[in-house]
Amino acid sequence: MSKRCDVCGKEPAFGRQVARLGVRAQKRRIKGRSARMFYPNIQAVKAVINGTSLRMKVCTSCLKKGKISRKPSAA
Repeated sequence: MSKRCDVCGKEPAFGRQVARLGVRAQKRRIKGRSARMFYPNIQAVKAVINGTSLRMKVCTSCLKKGKISRKPSAA
């Protein structure tokens, strides 16, 4: 499954997870860094585009902003 938003083009981003010593440690310092990925929250929805209903993969931030109009449910 594609991890890319069909509306805004948001895709996975690269970052680092930083391991730190706790609050009660004698010296607060960084113990290590490891690579990680930040994935967008992609949902498969039915949307109405130019009068036709399409199945799209859209991130939740686009859904929340109302960038697409969802197909009304039958219920």
